[in-house]
Amino acid sequence: MSGIRLQVYLARCGLGSRRGCEELILAGRVQVNEARVERLGTRAAFSDRVTVDGRVVKPVASLVYLAVHKPAGYLCANEDPEGRPLASELFKGAIKERLFHVGRLDYLSTGLIFYTNDGEFDRVVSHPGSRVEKQYLVETARAVDEAFMEQYRKGFWVEGVRYRCEDYELRSPHSVLITLVEGKNRELRNVFAARRIRVKRVHRIRIGVVTLRGLAPGRFRRLTEREVKWFYEHGGSA
Repeated sequence: MSGIRLQVYLARCGLGSRRGCEELILAGRVQVNEARVERLGTRAAFSDRVTVDGRVVKPVASLVYLAVHKPAGYLCANEDPEGRPLASELFKGAIKERLFHVGRLDYLSTGLIFYTNDGEFDRVVSHPGSRVEKQYLVETARAVDEAFMEQYRKGFWVEGVRYRCEDYELRSPHSVLITLVEGKNRELRNVFAARRIRVKRVHRIRIGVVTLRGLAPGRFRRLTEREVKWFYEHGGSA
């Protein structure tokens, strides 16, 4: 059968990661040539008429990759029923393409996050098999000791979920630099909460070879061609 997998086609339209596009299909929001698709396995050619929620979508003409320094109080989402500020508003007006976030930072967390319209880039950055490092500075209300961090490095379970950091560096009794390669939802807050240690700040300072250097809170920049290439070479086979 000609064409490419429908979720890949949608990702190339800038609608999100492959996983996110699969959810669009399973929710029955996608039609190919007027036929609703609700199962995975369908293929689409560039000559097909593909719609999402009734709107025609086409592969993007140009790919965009942004590094954004998210302040606290911004949400990584396409919309928010509560009307809270969205991180995408930090570059609204300056970038005409429709972008989505790669991974996420929670509402209170700060630091580096990527935005793109390249669904494949989301996969190579986020897939655990890519082993792309994400580094965080965590500040706590109570002192963190070496024994606890060693336990975290070796891995332990919290409410049925196994958490493990790749590396760490104790900066002070109340500050630790943590490196993850497979971050789970709200992992750092969950890990410290399990030890009754209140987290005062979670600040992501690095993703792979990209850091926050020179990027003030609330500002953004385009990734360089070399930076994008590094991620594809590092995680493209995952």
